[in-house]
Amino acid sequence: MAIFELSYIRPLYVLLIAAALMSFAAYAGDWLRHHRARPDTSEGKDMKVILPAALTLLGLIIGFSFSMAAGRYDQRKALEEDEANAIGTEYVLADLVPPAAQIHQLLRDYTEQRILFYELRGGPKLAQVEADTQALQAQLWNAVVPVAKSTPTPTVALVVKGMNDVLNSQGYAEAMWRNRLPPGAWLLMLMVGMFCALLFGYSEERRGRKRLLLLPVILAISMGLIGDMDSPRLGLIHVVPHNLIALQASLL
Repeated sequence: MAIFELSYIRPLYVLLIAAALMSFAAYAGDWLRHHRARPDTSEGKDMKVILPAALTLLGLIIGFSFSMAAGRYDQRKALEEDEANAIGTEYVLADLVPPAAQIHQLLRDYTEQRILFYELRGGPKLAQVEADTQALQAQLWNAVVPVAKSTPTPTVALVVKGMNDVLNSQGYAEAMWRNRLPPGAWLLMLMVGMFCALLFGYSEERRGRKRLLLLPVILAISMGLIGDMDSPRLGLIHVVPHNLIALQASLL
């Protein structure tokens, strides 16, 4: 399944591989049409039924896959907003406990790391950001635990709950970044796409070999767009942390 996980690395690879495989299938269909043993008069009628039906099925599969990728993209945006709200709320609640200045500074540093998480596209710096985020989470929690133990009041409990929301929101956001289209969906799209390209190449209605590339290119662009949207860190479509950036400006 490694081939179908290329969208996890570079969405452009999805477009190029899909275009290459479906173009090969289209030209293979054209070759079969020209080298068939005996023309069958009923083939034309059959193709007029099979090819539109196959293309309709492929359109449904691509549509469902696009909907799944778009839904995950929308969820990533919503969880980024939840993170900003949780941090902003805890920043205000920190005024209710003695180490307010310490918590405020830690939350400012934490917000900066969360912005970097959304903006970085990979590399060793991302691993450093994740390590710094975990360290700041430990410091944030350790800042409220002594107060909760020494002064177990409803007010302190509210601050502790707010801190818990800050930590949980980060976990939910990163879990959604790892939630991708399953390899089986990519395999199904590619297999049906190649079958449609093969039928398109075999079709009597199509004239001219240059037109063989029309369907593969259109399908490859569609799959490339799905791969782009499904790849949160690479590609052209990604979540911009507008809410966290606005929060950072208000915390200074």
